[in-house]
Amino acid sequence: MAKDFLGQDDFVMYLGDNLLSQGVREAIERFNKNRPDALIFLKEVEDPRRFGVACLDAGGNVVKLIEKPENPPSNLALVGVYIFSNKIFSAIDRIKPSHRGELEITDAIQELLNMGNYVESQVLTGWWLDTGKKDDLLKANTIVLDEYTKNSVRGSVDALSSIEGRVTIAEGTSVVNCKIRGPVRVGKDSTLENTFIGPFTSIGDGVTIKNSGIEHSVILNCSVIEGIERLEDSLLGRNTKVVKNPNCPNALRLSISDDSVVEV
Repeated sequence: MAKDFLGQDDFVMYLGDNLLSQGVREAIERFNKNRPDALIFLKEVEDPRRFGVACLDAGGNVVKLIEKPENPPSNLALVGVYIFSNKIFSAIDRIKPSHRGELEITDAIQELLNMGNYVESQVLTGWWLDTGKKDDLLKANTIVLDEYTKNSVRGSVDALSSIEGRVTIAEGTSVVNCKIRGPVRVGKDSTLENTFIGPFTSIGDGVTIKNSGIEHSVILNCSVIEGIERLEDSLLGRNTKVVKNPNCPNALRLSISDDSVVEV
């Protein structure tokens, strides 16, 4: 779909639910120097049956790719980040949809090899995170907060509040009578009142949290949490509302978005 836009250019294809500790700058420099037709990232994994797997020769060159093999020939999984020359489009034209009815990236790269083109690999030594599910995203949030959070308080924090550890609070955010224990990141224009925010919590912009306790969670923009004694290991999407209503009977009222999980 991007062929006409890209023309003859090389390009990076970076699947949006992947995170790499080392980024792609050095790999791009290596690609420009060695001029392969594809540079793929690989990572050693415990269960390669869940991934596309690469076979390398003694020199580290890619000789074969297998999608989710029953008996993996190696433990090197394909990471969802690739650097391609425009020759990948010729390979795509030659492959057929898989049993899923899709043109597979693994098949396209294998076709590059079948056509006699050079595919180079780079084995990652740092972390690679696939954030396609809630628990994976929370794990990524933990690692990113642990590595990158710095003390930076640009919002207003009253004298009744305490901040421990590495905490980032963006401008326009108000913190009143709260305890925040880092690493924690709070976005801009948010309001926190009478609340405990525990480690490894990321809070977006325009969020309101009152009379609650939150830990190890990701709260996206414009959400509201009120009167929730303890919320942990949770992911809240944009514009969500979690509130305690003392006037409600002992029953649940839920408004749930696609692909949600509710644990009660």
